[in-house]
Amino acid sequence: MANVGNKHDSKHGITFLGIGTALPDRVVTNEELSQYVDTSDEWIYPRTGFKERRFVEENQTVADLAIGAAKDTLAFAEFDPADVDLIIIATSTPDLIYPATCCQVQAAIGA
Repeated sequence: MANVGNKHDSKHGITFLGIGTALPDRVVTNEELSQYVDTSDEWIYPRTGFKERRFVEENQTVADLAIGAAKDTLAFAEFDPADVDLIIIATSTPDLIYPATCCQVQAAIGA
């Protein structure tokens, strides 16, 4: 098992057994952005360090990305979704007020 932590070494009984990520597929470069906004890579990059950003597709949701990240995490940790004790998601852009995004992820991964 690929562990980020060991539950027996945890002082507080909390261990991260894996990490995962999910990003939207659509990459928007500074050059592309400059076609829509009066800016340039020469202005953006020195001030932000950004060369590109990711945009979601029209029907892609925060839950979709969170589900992808959760599945990536489970695969990384070689962990059974039924053994997940807690799902924490922090976002300022939830798709819905109710059900919470973490509940959508729980249902989607079978936790």
